[in-house]
Amino acid sequence: MKKTIFFLIALLGATTATAAEPLDSLKTIELQGVQVRSTRASKNTPMAFTDMNRDQIKQMNHGQDIPYLLSLTPSVTMTSDAGNGIGYTSLRIRGTAPERINITANGIPMNDAESNSVFWVNMGDFASSLQSMQIQRGVGTSTNGAGAFGATLNMQTENIGMKPYVGLDLSGGSYHANKQTVKFSTGLPDEGHSGLQGRFSHIGSKGYIDRASAQLFSYFLQYGYFDDNRAVKLLTWYGQEETYHAWDFSSHYAQELYGRTYNPCGYMGDDANGNPLYYDKQTDNYVQHNYQLLWNERFTNRLSLNAALHYTRGDGYYEQFKGNKELSEYFPLTAAETDMKSDLVRRKHMANDFYGAVASLLFDNKKNLNLTVGGGWNKYDGNHFGRIVQVTNAPARYVPRYEYYRDNAKKIEYNVYAKGNYQFLRGLTVFLDLQYRHVNYKMEDPRDWFVADKPEGYIINEKYNFFNPKAGLNYQFATNHRAFVSYAIAHKEPARNNFQNNYGAGLEKPRPERLNDLEIGYNYQSQSFTAGATLYWMNYKDQFVLTGEIDNIGESITRNLDKSYRLGLELEVAWQPTKWFRWDVNATFSRNRVKNIAVMLDNHTTTVTLNGEKPLAFSPDVIANNIFTFSVKGFKAQIQSQFVGDQYLTNTGFKEMLCQDANGNDCYETLMLKKHFTTNVDLSYTFALKAIALKEARVGVSLYNITNAKFDNNGWAAPQYKQLADGTVQAVNTWGVRDDQAVGFAPSAPFNWMAYLSINF
Repeated sequence: MKKTIFFLIALLGATTATAAEPLDSLKTIELQGVQVRSTRASKNTPMAFTDMNRDQIKQMNHGQDIPYLLSLTPSVTMTSDAGNGIGYTSLRIRGTAPERINITANGIPMNDAESNSVFWVNMGDFASSLQSMQIQRGVGTSTNGAGAFGATLNMQTENIGMKPYVGLDLSGGSYHANKQTVKFSTGLPDEGHSGLQGRFSHIGSKGYIDRASAQLFSYFLQYGYFDDNRAVKLLTWYGQEETYHAWDFSSHYAQELYGRTYNPCGYMGDDANGNPLYYDKQTDNYVQHNYQLLWNERFTNRLSLNAALHYTRGDGYYEQFKGNKELSEYFPLTAAETDMKSDLVRRKHMANDFYGAVASLLFDNKKNLNLTVGGGWNKYDGNHFGRIVQVTNAPARYVPRYEYYRDNAKKIEYNVYAKGNYQFLRGLTVFLDLQYRHVNYKMEDPRDWFVADKPEGYIINEKYNFFNPKAGLNYQFATNHRAFVSYAIAHKEPARNNFQNNYGAGLEKPRPERLNDLEIGYNYQSQSFTAGATLYWMNYKDQFVLTGEIDNIGESITRNLDKSYRLGLELEVAWQPTKWFRWDVNATFSRNRVKNIAVMLDNHTTTVTLNGEKPLAFSPDVIANNIFTFSVKGFKAQIQSQFVGDQYLTNTGFKEMLCQDANGNDCYETLMLKKHFTTNVDLSYTFALKAIALKEARVGVSLYNITNAKFDNNGWAAPQYKQLADGTVQAVNTWGVRDDQAVGFAPSAPFNWMAYLSINF
């Protein structure tokens, strides 16, 4: 792989040296977008989507992760372990979990092959290297990588500009949040054919939650060669992160005792004076290297090709203090040692390689037909292993950094697709999209604790063949009006955790999921006013949901549930009556339900089915956003408000559980993330100083949550379930005082701020 990359660099350099003809700048810019056109929706594609351009990204990009930049788009909610959007964050769309959202960069898959998630913390300040983003809600068009099971996020990295520049972005604010980014580009000097562009970044924060610190270092570099019909780019980006654990969350009872910012991670006990002690190296550490080689070729004005090779290397571990643990989970013990317990520190490692190729051929007859044929092949090879780095009471034969488990996983995925739009009547276009996807997933014994007689070889070896058809009609009528209808089928394979949890608990193998997605929409667009509505029906078969059951190591598990659905209405309105004022509103009203869910009772032997429909977890019935934008010369002000409705923490429909307080009295504690309303204000001024070659400078401040709302952005719940004499089932907590040990919540920061300065020469 490295030899190939070095050869291509040399080839590009040689080609550059012989180039002579000046470039057509418009063609060059268009060519750099070919890589994403094959996977993006257009105005003739019958589906709901939202585009975010470079200027919109810059307006919000002051250090927070990409989920926060997308937070005001329709049907989106986001989470933050640290409470302020820096560190571990995630994105949900229409209530769909992060691992069910297909995410690509330049058409190349970004989802982790095993968890199916994207860990934004490994891609610090990636937003500073983006040209645009598109969210497709629902199944979306065929793309590469993990199947889209509710939404697609397609990112295009920044173009190499025609002119050289140097830029500096600085931010600083609450909770020691800070960002420093240096950007540069050589442009295409003297109307040449090659250029270099990149950035170097650091983002840091101590977090709103106690000790939820983050240190993110990254760079992005790209070299490109261009002529009027060809664009070849070599990209590499790097992310290094160290974050203190904040993912356990805390109960409301613990927050009342120790404060709203209480973080239970790393707790080691109390000192002689009763003060809590925390392990200072309870951190997550990861390094990720990404490489992409992109080739875009225009054969004629109607026919073009894009092809790409990619490679990602990831290495990392998290370190964790574990108190008074049974050593049989970590060491082979003799009969005399069976009951040994000890405080210890463990590291759980990952080392993986992900590589592959994608390509697509695009045809547009410039009249009534455009057609794309494409596909990709990707392979993942990952090692998981754990080591004991400290142990207080070790067996005499203990070896430093003892490795207590190791397993390998391999995953090969390939897909082919053909899709196109054909206008067979004036304004009426038919869309057809057919995809075949194959997945082969192999794992050695995935249990991440010591197993004395661990079986050899790949004990899990599953193959899946999915056919994902999509079809729809798009009708453009009366100049400003557009209506569409589409129907799509999507499938998704189980993730590593599904196999790991089911296998460790002795349950049946997890089954792949299926989604049937019906979308009906209408849009109106004029020069000053746009409006749209999308009605969706997403009907699932065997969707993975939390059941409330506990496996044999005491962890909550997910299982396939036979029937569930999401029914919703998305509304969007934008009005700009004058040049200096714009008003944007969007809202989602939805009903998200699972049918006939089974729960394990507190005797751990009896399963009871809760008949009827129950609300799906983390799926609010209402999400609404309002944005006022004022622009006067160089001054810009935005007032951004968001409402998120109540969210259930389980799929059982229980809003609360029966508990006992410290005195043994009955009380009730919530199993909900309560609804919240927040408002942010962004103020900025943009100017230029030509006398010192300052092309643009922007200074501003973002004021977040100005009403000081106190709410939880994420959580978990694992109550026990008790059957009463009348046969009804009740959620209870018998493990701790009030809600302790049965739920955890991730509080969001109250009022906080971020000042920023951006200059470009």
